[in-house]
This record gives sequence, C-alpha cells and structure tokens, in this order.
Amino acid sequence: MALKSLVVCAEDATTQVLRGILEALGLTVDRCATPSQAHTKLASVRYDSVIIDCENEMEALDVLRQARSSARNATTLTIAIADNQTNVRQIFALGINFVLYKPISEDRAWSSLRAARSLMQRERRRSSRVAVHAKVALDYANVENVSATLIDLSEEGSAVQSEKKLPPDCRVYFQFALPGHTSVVRLSGEMVWQDSAGRVGMRFVNVPTSSRRVLRNWLAANAPATVVAAPLVPRPAEKIVKTTAPAGTNPPDRALARLRSSPGNRRTQSRHVCRLGADVYRTGVPVPNRCSLTDISSGGCYVEMPTPFPPGTRVEIVVRAQDMKLRVQGVVQTLHPGFGMGVQLVLKTAENHDHVQSLIRLLAESDQGAEVGPFNDPWTR
Repeated sequence: MALKSLVVCAEDATTQVLRGILEALGLTVDRCATPSQAHTKLASVRYDSVIIDCENEMEALDVLRQARSSARNATTLTIAIADNQTNVRQIFALGINFVLYKPISEDRAWSSLRAARSLMQRERRRSSRVAVHAKVALDYANVENVSATLIDLSEEGSAVQSEKKLPPDCRVYFQFALPGHTSVVRLSGEMVWQDSAGRVGMRFVNVPTSSRRVLRNWLAANAPATVVAAPLVPRPAEKIVKTTAPAGTNPPDRALARLRSSPGNRRTQSRHVCRLGADVYRTGVPVPNRCSLTDISSGGCYVEMPTPFPPGTRVEIVVRAQDMKLRVQGVVQTLHPGFGMGVQLVLKTAENHDHVQSLIRLLAESDQGAEVGPFNDPWTR
C-alpha cells in the first residue's frame, strides 16, 4: 500500500512544489486549502504524513491539535511550513517532526521530505513485522541461489541475514517456504538498507497473488497476541516513561532489536532505555542535528536520526532534562543507515561522569518528571 500524505496549504505554488516532490518519492497526495476541509479528512482518513502551512498560526495549530487528537492520525508524522514570524517552539511542543521554511526551496524540501519518507516507512512497518527464522534463496544481478535467512516479515517487506553483501539499488528475487507451510513463496523486492553485519532490509515490489495469500495467512496466524505500543517522546512537563515491556509480553520491533545486538555492539555497562529529544553536533561544526537519544549507559548511547554520521566521526550531544543540561562528547562506533548510530561517550572530567550518572538515575525513577528539548523525533533505537 502506497504511503499517503495530506497537504494543508492555500498557496497553489507551494502545494505544486510539495506535490511534485512527494509524488516523485512514491506518495499519494491529498490537498486541503482550508482548515475545515482538513478536519474532515483527518477524521476519516489515515495519513502517513500531514504537511501544514503555518501562515495563519492559530488555524495551523487547530489542525495540528485535530490530527493529534484523532484516533487515525494521533501518531502521524507532521511537517510544518513556517516563516520567520512563526512561533516554532510552540508548534514543536505540539509534536511537529520537521519544519520547512518559506520560501520553499526545492533542494531543501527534497532533502527533508526524503528523510521524512524513510521515517514514514519505518513507522508503517513497526506494528506489522513478525519475527521468523526461515531459509531463503536470493537471486540478483548475475548471482543466483545465494543462501540467506529470513529474520522478520510483513506484507510489505522483510529483513534477511545474507552471507554476501548485496550491490546497492538492485532488484532481488526471493524464494522461501514459511514455517508450517509447504507452499513456496516467490516474489521480488528492492534493497532499502544494509549494514556491516550482513543484515538487509527489503521492500517487496512484485508479489504474485498466490504468494500474497500465503504471506497473509501466515502473518495472521503468527502475529503477536499483544502489541506493546512504541513509546512517545516526552513533552515538556510530562513524565519520562519507562519503555521496558511488561512481564510476559514481547518487546516491540524485535528485528530492530536484533540489529542492535550484534556481537560487536554488546556492552558490559547496564543500558537504560529512554526517549529524549536531543541535538547532536559534528565536533567543530555549529549546526545542530535533531535526534532522539534512545538508551544510555556510562560508556555510550544510541542516537536515532535519519542521516547518521559515519563511524569515527567525533560528535557532541546536548540533552536537556529537568533543570539539567547534559553536554557530552563521543565518537561514532556503529552506523545503521536510515536508523541511527551507536556512540561511545568520551567523559573527560568528573563533572561529565556526574552528569551522565544523574541522567541515568533520573531515567531509573519512573515517577520523576523531565523537561526535554522541543523536537519530537519518533524513531527509537
């Protein structure tokens, strides 16, 4: 199913630019010129993203509140179109994920919307992936019958563990049988991401009807009985919510958990799961990159962002919680394209150690409130 975006904008020229980019990225686009039209759409249609022109700030905030209060679009990724008069802090506080500034530059809009599309795809698959372990044969380019292991599956795509590195932008042909089924599933897909440990994310492109039927039946029979909702970034004055799954339930996104638990990524320090808005800087570059800090220990942390830095990059991370401002330096150790990066902390002073330990103690106390930065990035490690 194609991703779907709603553009709430009265300006034809701006809408035309955004529609062209979104459609080129494979999204279908609805356009509303007035807030009343948007209210009707948001109440009846589920969107993967909503883009709101904030020229009339009160109307824009009303549309944003409508989206956040609706059952269909409460967690939809939202993008604001702002100018230098817009109260950006206020719209971030209501859960805006990205901001496009007027006048809309096609180049900058391309970069932001491409990153947003990656996040939309991952949010869509978050609740539908099912862990699986099955042998699969891959054919691509001039290579045939490459052995791999299917490690999770949905109707739209899968993750596999491959013995060989796949070439970028290649069409891949799958053949596999699911546990408990004798029917062979045959389909084609394209690579979305690939990491250094041999894990590959695939999006299905062509699924024959017979294979689609087998997939649906197997997924329906093997879907988890309970689903643990993805944790939300705490807003100012809200509590930091522990993201540990209740006893007896499965943690969300088990494929992504496997992605993070490769032998080279295991640590001796105790990790504390969290979800905090943060800014990360390349050392010596004064440009902040909005991100989410999703776990931390005394030795390292994981930073979720759509365009992570390559291993070896020196970074500075700034986190605000309650009356504390944590500023630490580190070095990128692992890279997961489109997902985030693992950072080894470099704690040079006793004060650095004390600040990290204070944040860890704060996260361990579920009854403590926390103030976080204004950015709401929905992607956790």
